[in-house]
Amino acid sequence: MNPPKRRSRARLCQRPEMKVVLLFLIVLAQSFLARGGTAGSLATRDNAHSLVSTWEKIAPVARGRVGAAAMLLESGESAELNGDDHFVMHSVYKVPIAMAVLQRVDKGELKLEKMVKIEKKDFVRKGMGSPLRDQYPEGTQLPLTELLRYAVSESDGSASDVLMNLIGGAGSVMAFLKEIGVSGINVVNMEKEIGRDWQTQYENWATPKAAVQLLAALEAGHGLSVENRTLLLKLMTESTPGARRIKGQLPAETIVVHKTGTGGTRDGITSATNDIGIITLPDGKHLVLAVFVTDSAAGDAERDDVIARIAKAAWDALAKR
Repeated sequence: MNPPKRRSRARLCQRPEMKVVLLFLIVLAQSFLARGGTAGSLATRDNAHSLVSTWEKIAPVARGRVGAAAMLLESGESAELNGDDHFVMHSVYKVPIAMAVLQRVDKGELKLEKMVKIEKKDFVRKGMGSPLRDQYPEGTQLPLTELLRYAVSESDGSASDVLMNLIGGAGSVMAFLKEIGVSGINVVNMEKEIGRDWQTQYENWATPKAAVQLLAALEAGHGLSVENRTLLLKLMTESTPGARRIKGQLPAETIVVHKTGTGGTRDGITSATNDIGIITLPDGKHLVLAVFVTDSAAGDAERDDVIARIAKAAWDALAKR
């Protein structure tokens, strides 16, 4: 019985219409494997497409440029909107600065208890955020850990500049980013320099994809000891600015490790309204999210709400997966 069956298949394949069908099936299988080879992989792509479509409906409210990227770390699922575009960072860049400083601590070049002198000349100008300047207008000395707290948790521009100077400037931050394999972030200027010239802020940019890459590296502990990674995550969790951004529409008990960035407003246009963070989902997994709003004509509440809605959409799409 076996030989006739084999001959039957051979004759079947010789029919032109069946050759077309078989060719189609081969192409379909190759495409399927290229996407990961499982039904779950295909569903993931559909899920990401749906999330980006939602983001595209939210973004116009900002009346500016909006970029976002998200990744579920445990599965690698990701989505992006203008993920490779350049967006003004502002205080978001304090994350790589702090990481570069803490790496120097790990190397023994700095100590967390080291007392650091802060002089009046180190302060950013009035109108730029600096609780440190406001509290110590004549200057002071503080341990490195306290400077990190000011820079990260309170988004203090003066503290950030002092930290960058301690490690040799922006070039050292860029060298750190290169070392941990993060590209797409450009740190060039001190906060004081950014405060002196409107255009300078645009030289300090990140892509949403790179911001997610940076946070993923932080969560994984790349370039930092366990102790210093834990310290930075704590400082970011305690960050006070931007409560209505990523955290704005998430359940109140949600743990969000994040860092905001906010630019000034000129002629009705706000240069930057940003928030990047690591969100702990109910099942313990981690959703990394970066949202940037650049050159927006919308008001403060509208810009914050755009970020909150983008974060909530990512939560809704990925929290149950």
